[in-house]
Amino acid sequence: MSEILVINPNSSVSVTQSMERCLDPVIAATVHQIRCIELAKSPPGIETDAHVQEVIPNVLEAVGGSDAGAFVLACFSDPGITEARKATDRAVVGIAESAYLAALSLGGRFGIVSLGQSSIDRHLRYLKTLKIDGRLAGDRSIDMTVVELMAGDVVETVSRCGRLLRDEDGADVIILGCAGLGSYRQALQESLGIPVIDPVQAGVAAACTQLDLAYKRTSK
Repeated sequence: MSEILVINPNSSVSVTQSMERCLDPVIAATVHQIRCIELAKSPPGIETDAHVQEVIPNVLEAVGGSDAGAFVLACFSDPGITEARKATDRAVVGIAESAYLAALSLGGRFGIVSLGQSSIDRHLRYLKTLKIDGRLAGDRSIDMTVVELMAGDVVETVSRCGRLLRDEDGADVIILGCAGLGSYRQALQESLGIPVIDPVQAGVAAACTQLDLAYKRTSK
């Protein structure tokens, strides 16, 4: 049994608590200890390219200061994933990359529910880097900040966005493009009738698999 450290790269305790709640089914299915933390030095939300760059040193500090067997970077921009993989030979999993890989196995084209336009632009750059942008059906914004998202129930807003991705963009899989959206996954999946992926669940499940199968990697 190993510890999986789930790093919320922002400083929002409510986001961390939301991630913990959505991980209940993963925790029930694994022997590994899963621990979620936020980073006090970071902003309350990661919503811009500047925020992404700002939190990378904090992510690396958290990785370097832990003896966990695997790390999950729980922000949909996967901040610091390349740098962290260079800094350790232990598993480093990004929730965005994990969600995309899960989506590829569930359907032909996926749609993303995002918080804002800057997130959409950043997602497309990452998808092009991963060379899977051709499978993107659409990426739509609910136009909210992380603080606004955590302050209320936005299930109808998220559902409306999901319906547009399904009906107008042709998505047959939906990805929730924020670590704080996991509580809406089950209701949205039942409403839409197609798979809905919470990236935090996908990332932690991927980390469990890497530990279970004893995959080995070397730092670069």
